[in-house]
Amino acid sequence: MRKLAVFTCALALALPAFAAGNMRPGLWEVTSQSPLTKSLPKISPEQIEQLKQMGLDVSQLQNGAVVSRVCITKEMAEQEELPPFNEKEAGCKITKQSHHDATYLVDMQCDNAQMQGKGRSKTVFANSESFSSTADFSGTVQGIPVNDRVDTSGKWVADDCGGIKPFEGKMPGK
Repeated sequence: MRKLAVFTCALALALPAFAAGNMRPGLWEVTSQSPLTKSLPKISPEQIEQLKQMGLDVSQLQNGAVVSRVCITKEMAEQEELPPFNEKEAGCKITKQSHHDATYLVDMQCDNAQMQGKGRSKTVFANSESFSSTADFSGTVQGIPVNDRVDTSGKWVADDCGGIKPFEGKMPGK
């Protein structure tokens, strides 16, 4: 279950990073919350390290929400489409993506030994410094039925990312 929580948080954070000019480059604070994150007493040090290796500074778990700092480069902010996110590592692939104005939709399919199911994400930019997103996943994780929704919000913090490296969207060591 923790693997799904880490994966869905990473996916929710990755989707807004490829928003075709709607997103201001720089340091962002992103807050993600779901029933799964609410049930986690805390993310293990190993999982925090995995997320850091992906370019996510997951510094806090507050009231069931993961609060992260993410660095978005100019090139990332100008992307039209999300690259194949963790297809080999996670066994999930993007099956459809579209956008109209400031709204982005992504469908994904997971079919591997750990996770089977479908997911959909919708991200809406209020402006270049603020977005909200929902990501739904329905299927099984390690044979256990799961219906989870990750609600994410993001706000731009600064032009300079400081010591936070740009988000890579790949599982570490892959």
